[in-house]
Amino acid sequence: MALVGNMRNFFSSVETVATLGFQNGIVKYAAENQENKLELKKVISTVFFSLLAVCLLLGVCIYFFSAYFNNEVLGIENRYDFVFKILALALPWYVANVFIVSIINGFGKFKTVIYINIIGNILGLLVSIALIYKFHVSGALISVALTPSLLIFISFYYINKSINLSDTISLGSFDFTVIKNLSSYSLMAFVYGFVGPLVYLSIRNNIIAKIGIEQAGYWSAMERISANYLLFISTLLTVYFLPKLILAKDNKETKKVFWSYYKTIIPIFILVLLAIYLLRFFIVRLLFTEELLPVADLFLYQIIGDFFKAVSLILGYQFSAKKMTVAFIITELMSLGILYFSSSYLVGIFNIEGMVMAHAFTYGIYLIVLSVYFRKSLILNFSR
Repeated sequence: MALVGNMRNFFSSVETVATLGFQNGIVKYAAENQENKLELKKVISTVFFSLLAVCLLLGVCIYFFSAYFNNEVLGIENRYDFVFKILALALPWYVANVFIVSIINGFGKFKTVIYINIIGNILGLLVSIALIYKFHVSGALISVALTPSLLIFISFYYINKSINLSDTISLGSFDFTVIKNLSSYSLMAFVYGFVGPLVYLSIRNNIIAKIGIEQAGYWSAMERISANYLLFISTLLTVYFLPKLILAKDNKETKKVFWSYYKTIIPIFILVLLAIYLLRFFIVRLLFTEELLPVADLFLYQIIGDFFKAVSLILGYQFSAKKMTVAFIITELMSLGILYFSSSYLVGIFNIEGMVMAHAFTYGIYLIVLSVYFRKSLILNFSR
């Protein structure tokens, strides 16, 4: 679990660099230029050639320096250089899938995006099971590197129903203005998608060095459980609340979106968290083996932190909705810094439980900071 957690964090960082953080920007500009074929051609062509150049360069780098990345990510005592070579070869196909799905999403074909993800996840699950059964730990690491790229076969099938990419992509349509317009999305994605995973990878390596790889594995297992139930929140925010925040014209309209989320979604989420805590031993036994039962001791502070995170997430989405790049970067770096230093301190005192304590502490501070920053959009609610 610890090694797979490190591999996931590394893949997240590589993904951000390879896609230049353009996903949300592609969605936005594809949506705005659906009827303007000339501008749409500029956007798609510029993004395509930019991503192609970056992912090929990055893939070559990872392939030929696979031993170095293995030592940094998985440790010199673990020899999985070949996994990084597989990642390098699969990377262009993964980036192509992100590119295509973002265009489809921009065209407003939400059902198609859902179908792609459902089919892709089922395919990824079957491949992962086969790899883990056959190759054990190596198979688990290969599945992290390989399975995301398998979606290209499904997404390419669906994009052909919407647009002819071969006619749309042209080197002559490359336009640096498009890059400039997408740059703010890249900056935000760089901090969240590149720096963030590297901080988590560093934290996990610190835990391995201080209290052992088994303890790091417990935290990685807790992370995976948390990430899955937080999908409930992140999906609703992305699909429903983010578009509303984008369209909100002033603090009054923004306030309505914020409090709609707090009045409808958060109470349900609290009940979900309570049920998860009460069923924690059952959940661990269902998902893992008896050896991972100590994970159940981590649920309390993880759930407290996830509650703070859920409450603050909609405030954080306002940064993206209004392209508040500087404020986003400052608050994100602040939260990552607090998590890194508080986890280092608390793990030294409370062992692995200190990690989830640091998680709760970090998102408690993050919520306070964002509440103060967006106080006008929150306090206005009480003046009604």
